[in-house]
Amino acid sequence: MDKVTENFNLYLKATEAAALAAAKLRGNGDGKAADKVATEAMRAVLQNSEIHTRVVIGEGERDDAPMLYIGEEMGNSNSSLKIDIAVDPLECTNHCANDLPDALSVLAAAPRGKLLHAPDTYMNKLCGSSKLLGHVSLLNSIEENVSLAAEALDKNISELKIIIMDRERHFELIAKMKELNIDPILIGDGDVSGGLKAVEGNVDLLYGIGAAPEGVITATAVKAMGGFFEGKLHFMDEAFKSRAVKMLGKDINNLWSADDLCQSSDSFFVASGVCSGWIPGVRFTDDQAIVTSKIIFGDSKESKIITNKYSLGD
Repeated sequence: MDKVTENFNLYLKATEAAALAAAKLRGNGDGKAADKVATEAMRAVLQNSEIHTRVVIGEGERDDAPMLYIGEEMGNSNSSLKIDIAVDPLECTNHCANDLPDALSVLAAAPRGKLLHAPDTYMNKLCGSSKLLGHVSLLNSIEENVSLAAEALDKNISELKIIIMDRERHFELIAKMKELNIDPILIGDGDVSGGLKAVEGNVDLLYGIGAAPEGVITATAVKAMGGFFEGKLHFMDEAFKSRAVKMLGKDINNLWSADDLCQSSDSFFVASGVCSGWIPGVRFTDDQAIVTSKIIFGDSKESKIITNKYSLGD
């Protein structure tokens, strides 16, 4: 049981616990309360484990939200098995608060030192299917990427389905898409599921700036799925840039592929649904909660949907 992938059940239980806790507050309008209970539920599972888990990149610092903090260590510190995680106990906090699609509890796991260790900052991302490998890049202009993507996918430019987060920072990107006769798919949150929808071919591209932890988490799944991912850190605040320099040195300017962000095939991605969308959300019956999760393994490239039931009396 020395392989990371052989120990996925612990992390599945952690995302399930977080998803279930958050789902109980689904639609109540208080995203931070849902984030807090999800974080506490995940921490409790990982803390009470014989495996030693370390958070290398996670959510919370940018928006003063509850978090598993970067550098936090949980479980048995004397364990010979030491696993690093990139984590967001509640991805799409606002969607959970308003009972909108694609809220997830999500993490990526790999051996110690094999995931990007960086502050909770932003990342410019470009993500899609394997058909885009060697064609598009963040080094290109928007016009070049759109043209190259259309060519690689054998589509007209106007037919491209491109997911962009609906943020002020993307006004220029969105305007450029419209100039190119593309009607972008704007999302409030959820670029993990957005990126993986692109890899699966349900849409064509995820484009733009989102959170860095989600970038590492998505990249771990993309690596296993054989898709395309590029990411580059983006700083809204000098304080985070200074911290990134301390952690990464000159590497803060790197253009990272999925293989750079997750450097081991002994890795996995796991997401448990909170609100239905890419994965079904938690479903409540009179006495049970039914939690659905998706796991993608880096070594076997296998993808599994797992559904577990929990007694609400427990």
